[in-house]
Amino acid sequence: MMNTLMIFHFTKDAALQNWHVVDDSVMGGVSAGKLGVNDEGHGMFQGHVSLDNNGGFSSIKYIAGNTELKGYSKFVIVLKGDGKAYQFRVKTKSSQYYSYIFNFTTTNNWQTIEIPFISMVPSFRGQTLDMANFPGDYLEEIGFLIGNKKAEDFKLAIDNISVQ
Repeated sequence: MMNTLMIFHFTKDAALQNWHVVDDSVMGGVSAGKLGVNDEGHGMFQGHVSLDNNGGFSSIKYIAGNTELKGYSKFVIVLKGDGKAYQFRVKTKSSQYYSYIFNFTTTNNWQTIEIPFISMVPSFRGQTLDMANFPGDYLEEIGFLIGNKKAEDFKLAIDNISVQ
């Protein structure tokens, strides 16, 4: 059996104070995302992405504190999407300007997405950086982003995020 460390498990009474919505409004856009918990106890990241005012993304991030990942090699995320593409994002330090990203496409069914640490590439504002991929030693922040270069509604249900 594989060793598992739970990063976050959504439940009906999950504390969401360390989760934050970051929309393109930080640069003048008007996209609007929100995060809540539905009646089944799943995290619901949903809203609308707008291209107005040079916008085009909505995201959520979770401040996980300094979480050691030594001995683990991949993220495992249980979620149900809407058929749209999303990014899973990780920062080793909340203060770093770039994120390590992994793009995935959802179905309209529950999925288990497995993301090897080595598959997460450093990126800043949509540009891949000439740096090593995610080292997998520590993380302080995780998140999800939608930004498909089109105006669209979105809905992503998240059950849990762990490492193995």
